[in-house]
Amino acid sequence: MITEAVRPAIHVRGLQKSYKALEVLKGVDLDVARGSIFALLGSNGAGKTTVVKILSTLLRADSGSATVNGFDVAEQATDVRRSISLTGQFAAVDEILSGRENLVLVARLRHLKDPGGIADDLLGRFSLTEAATRRVSTYSGGMRRRLDIAMSLIGDPQVIFLDEPTNGLDPQARNEVWQAVRDLAEHGTTVLLTTQYLDEAEQLADRIAILHQGRIIVNGTLTELKQLLPPAKVEYVERQPTLEDVFLALVDDEARTGSPATGAMTPAGTTKEPR
Repeated sequence: MITEAVRPAIHVRGLQKSYKALEVLKGVDLDVARGSIFALLGSNGAGKTTVVKILSTLLRADSGSATVNGFDVAEQATDVRRSISLTGQFAAVDEILSGRENLVLVARLRHLKDPGGIADDLLGRFSLTEAATRRVSTYSGGMRRRLDIAMSLIGDPQVIFLDEPTNGLDPQARNEVWQAVRDLAEHGTTVLLTTQYLDEAEQLADRIAILHQGRIIVNGTLTELKQLLPPAKVEYVERQPTLEDVFLALVDDEARTGSPATGAMTPAGTTKEPR
């Protein structure tokens, strides 16, 4: 019998979605372990946001199944919404209010006790205490995104979806957000992160899946993905492939042959035999 601790926080099988004649998802399978950071990596238009919208109950799949925190996204949407939070590509903060006022407002909207205490705890957790009383319009991009993530944690969601959280941020702001994401996992929150930045997935994720042309073409740990390509040899120095090497090689092979690359990892993390 599968216990709650072993059961994946997110379980997806055969997810398909089309927008009229455009087939966006063509049978997506993935599992996300509890308390882990899972990166869904892909180019623009690969279908990453569509996956997130389906899992967060904002969109219905055409076929396939998905559960989040044990709840079916189609049949138990209300229960799913109670246990998740979603942060989109742009920070959803009120620039007229201060950082603390934004947090207090959300806590009150959720009818939680001691909204001020909740706000103060989150400000400290995300290193925003010194800027607590400043208007958000004066915040840097990284500070706004950290505040946005802090707001999404009000109510202690067990699963959080971060849809390209560092899109448009400068390197320093990205590093600030990366640390905030690491802190989420350290506190036991399950994170599904979508990104087109290879170094972001490499830095943050416990497990990485590459979504290309509507399908997961590879899924594994960073070490497993790097093993799909032989190390490049320059004279007598062995160079390990980077995640960027893996991504580009797999996507190029998929485009040429129309099928996943030989040796691609399955959703369970095993290796397929060559066809």
